[in-house]
Amino acid sequence: MSEYILEMNHITKEFSGVKALDDVNLKVKKGEIMAICGENGAGKSTLMNVLSGTYPFGTYTGDIVYNGEICKFRNLRDSEAKGIVIIHQELALSPYLSIAENVFLGNERKSAPGVIDWTETRKQAQELLKRVGMENENVNVPVNTLGVGKQQLIEIAKALGKDTNLLILDEPTAALNDRESAQLLELMLQLKAQGITCIIISHKLNEISYVADSITIIRDGKSIETLEKGKDDFSEERIIKGMVGRELTNRYPKREDCPIGDVILEVKNWNVFHPDDANRQMLKDINIQVRAGEVVGLAGLMGAGRTELAMSLFGRSYGQKISGDILINGEKVDLKDVRTAIKHRMAYVSEDRKTYGLVLIDSIKFNMTLSALREFFSKKGVVDHNLEAVRSEEYRTKINVKTNSIDQTVGSLSGGNQQKVVLAKWMLTEPDVLILDEPTRGIDVGAKYEIYCVINELAKAGKAVVVISSEMPEIIGTCDRTYVINEGEIAGELKGDEITQEAIMACIMAHNRKEEVEA
Repeated sequence: MSEYILEMNHITKEFSGVKALDDVNLKVKKGEIMAICGENGAGKSTLMNVLSGTYPFGTYTGDIVYNGEICKFRNLRDSEAKGIVIIHQELALSPYLSIAENVFLGNERKSAPGVIDWTETRKQAQELLKRVGMENENVNVPVNTLGVGKQQLIEIAKALGKDTNLLILDEPTAALNDRESAQLLELMLQLKAQGITCIIISHKLNEISYVADSITIIRDGKSIETLEKGKDDFSEERIIKGMVGRELTNRYPKREDCPIGDVILEVKNWNVFHPDDANRQMLKDINIQVRAGEVVGLAGLMGAGRTELAMSLFGRSYGQKISGDILINGEKVDLKDVRTAIKHRMAYVSEDRKTYGLVLIDSIKFNMTLSALREFFSKKGVVDHNLEAVRSEEYRTKINVKTNSIDQTVGSLSGGNQQKVVLAKWMLTEPDVLILDEPTRGIDVGAKYEIYCVINELAKAGKAVVVISSEMPEIIGTCDRTYVINEGEIAGELKGDEITQEAIMACIMAHNRKEEVEA
């Protein structure tokens, strides 16, 4: 019997004449954790969609050999019947159904044809939750009351309820904090011990190095090489070299010839209360300044209040009972709504590009010009479509969006290219203040580097740039100055070489001690 549970041989997949996969070969050993790495648009998710039947047999060429048998999956049900289950980056849970209902959604436990056995459903759901470390969770609560980390674990419990032999996880930790990510990686190791084979797609190379037994690298739709733990170099630098085809010696491009000017954005005594609870204060007496040509970071733990601050500043998109002053270029402004914020040259790239940043079913051109349409692309209510096309094409080239045409649907782009479209959308509004909330979440090191270059260009152009990031090395590598936020307050301010992971955590711990003393 073969040592491989899965072999994908000479897989080629085309979209409108463009090869997304070009003669890709993949071998996965039984009981191992294999990682698939590559830049955005390399073909990783496309390959897994071929495997799972999302792209059915006949739409690609090549063979899928699973447990020694050539398989011709025509849909997800076909692959799941063989024990292959894929968990996509966008969670497929129904928010208003209970945990138990979600775990067996489409795989219902029945007492008779058409009749769900609720007692058995809850009992088995509890058993599956125990396997993923959620034994104390109430299976009757709606899924939307839980955090993203727990929802990811519920997706895995749902997969285990389908007698899974091969589990595919596409960017499982992209939206998780460090603690939740560590918990998920440990769960993968437990599943491996139980004999379940896993394939993980991730851009977090430190996690891959920790959990994977082998790494297959895909570049430009082709399988480049497979590295094995204990035999090959598993360092992040080596993986990056395989992904981008060259050494990437400096992940954070230096910002040179960028003088820091006058204060563009100033926030004074900013207070914000929770949108659903008028007695719960989320931000307290926030005071910050950002100068022209300066990149200022907002660092802190998950839930510290960084996104709440950004959204409340940007047209009061978050919170109630908001008080305090915003000054742009020395002038006090009342940013009462998003339209007013844009008019005063403020832009906000949200952390969730698919929910708040893009219209996925529409074109690149439509998305790029959407926020600037009223001010820059229309006259007396009439849109200048020629100008739209010219400026969209200009920015497509300028920030290297990998696409055949500006008329391509945004939803068909990779995550990194979608993020570039969001950046272009706000750059076209010609902002003086640009707030970037997790600007590189879920994208590869190559695309990250390009976005860091865009940030540097914005700073050189005299913009005031604010970067929110949960990745401390990103804050250290991109920012001139950093405010540390904890429990909705400014816990400290660090400049230049003072910005280190240890210093950021020291600010947070000192603030926590202060809170305990005051309590």
